[in-house]
Amino acid sequence: MPTIRKRGEYQWEVQVRRKGYPPQSKTFTSRADAELWGATVESEIGRGVFIDRSDAERHTVGDAIDRFKSEFAPFHYKARDDKKEAWRFQCEHLKRDLGKYSLAALDPKMVAHYRDKRLATVGESTVRKELFMLSKILKFVEMECGITLPRGNPVGKIRKPSERKHRDRRLTDDEWLRLNLECKRSQNKFLCPAMEFALETGMRQGELLALSWQDLDRKRSIVLLKDTKNGEERAVPLSPDALKVLDNLIVSIRGKIFPLQRVTLFGAFKAACVRAEVKDFKWHDLRHEGLSRLAERGDLNVLEIAAVSGHKTLSMLKRYTHLQAEKLAVKLAATASRSH
Repeated sequence: MPTIRKRGEYQWEVQVRRKGYPPQSKTFTSRADAELWGATVESEIGRGVFIDRSDAERHTVGDAIDRFKSEFAPFHYKARDDKKEAWRFQCEHLKRDLGKYSLAALDPKMVAHYRDKRLATVGESTVRKELFMLSKILKFVEMECGITLPRGNPVGKIRKPSERKHRDRRLTDDEWLRLNLECKRSQNKFLCPAMEFALETGMRQGELLALSWQDLDRKRSIVLLKDTKNGEERAVPLSPDALKVLDNLIVSIRGKIFPLQRVTLFGAFKAACVRAEVKDFKWHDLRHEGLSRLAERGDLNVLEIAAVSGHKTLSMLKRYTHLQAEKLAVKLAATASRSH
């Protein structure tokens, strides 16, 4: 039987003790509520379905986010001086709307309400990323902090916004000539080399700007990327054209290969696109353009393209396989004509 004690004029403390289980206690403002809670806990223990909710009730979502930021994030997210990390923004939005609620109270209905509220002001891709961040935080709470979520992880029980479609913007030959010319005319002397190098290597903007001359191995024609999106180092093979770009740059003993800030590169490239009358083309599209050109050559398989691009899953490279199929169709046609 639960033990109930009156601790004050409006406080009733109930304790439940059962062999093999840690003692459970909670304080209520009425005896009826105390009796109901005690009976419920005893019933769950007797049926073998009891879950200790005390930690989840004591800690809020905001507490979980704070612990995630201090205990998990520093070891899994690399800081960038010129840009506030996206994960910080995601945590801020989650804490602002859900931070006051206890972990025990967080349920699918509450998370779905957050989803719908955010969709009224931002895009589906942004909300989708915030929900996955919430799921990651709750997983951290369970696995690293040892706090049991009595309702489970609610993010897995709601509909997620649609994933953003991949951009497939390609440059025509004429657009490439105009853009390349305007980049050469730019007052920023590093703009054109950076663009040509990005096109040859398929590197992300952050990877390219983090490169130093010490990362370059000319003998093996590779460059070692240390600051990548997935946090894993990878070696990128350099084509003769990529090496030619580097040969035309001034070599510094310890400096960056492309000593540019993101905002500087963004502004110079955008201005060049405007002057070249190339519309709806972003810096990141250079990565897609470069990888597409690799696929169109037909002499590299998907695994080899992945080694260059750094994609961890081959599913991300599916949109390049049709380019190889086109080349294969041409080869098949040529083989068929010779056989006849």
